[in-house]
Amino acid sequence: MKNIKLRFVNLEDAKRLVEIYSYYVEETNITFEYTVPTVEDFENRISEISSKYPYIVAEQNGKIIGYAYANTFKGRAAYDWTVESSIYLDTNVRGLGLGEILHDKLVEILRQQGILTIEACITYPNERSEAFHIKKGYEKVAHFHKVGYKFELWHDVVWYEKVISEHNTIQQPIKLIKEIIVNF
Repeated sequence: MKNIKLRFVNLEDAKRLVEIYSYYVEETNITFEYTVPTVEDFENRISEISSKYPYIVAEQNGKIIGYAYANTFKGRAAYDWTVESSIYLDTNVRGLGLGEILHDKLVEILRQQGILTIEACITYPNERSEAFHIKKGYEKVAHFHKVGYKFELWHDVVWYEKVISEHNTIQQPIKLIKEIIVNF
């Protein structure tokens, strides 16, 4: 892909992110949300997530065409070194390598923060997403049967996991996103 610029998200991006995300809510079982979030809902999500973890957008010729972020895996302190990642792309740019670009930058930032493990939750079957995660070094670690109901069908969920840094007996606290320097 040409002319791609990555940067951190800002609240003014919420409207465009909702436009991208709405396809996944309304047309796919990739997300289990039934209703497209409002711009205000997305602004709140952006504020909460980006205060601790990377939330990045990809622009081409000034237009946001995809985004990726990491978020809390579980809400307990013992899970601080593990995150769940998400990537969403404009439907016009899927399959062109943008997901890899976003993913690789996300991993780079997470390593700087001291994150050790990334989890990815995938509605099953989803051959494209599974192949992507395997290519990026993830391993399938769980398969839950008929746990999500959308479009009058029950859907399985699989979890993929990637260890990105060494697990130590004495682990340093993670750094907040504002505590690291990121070059785009």
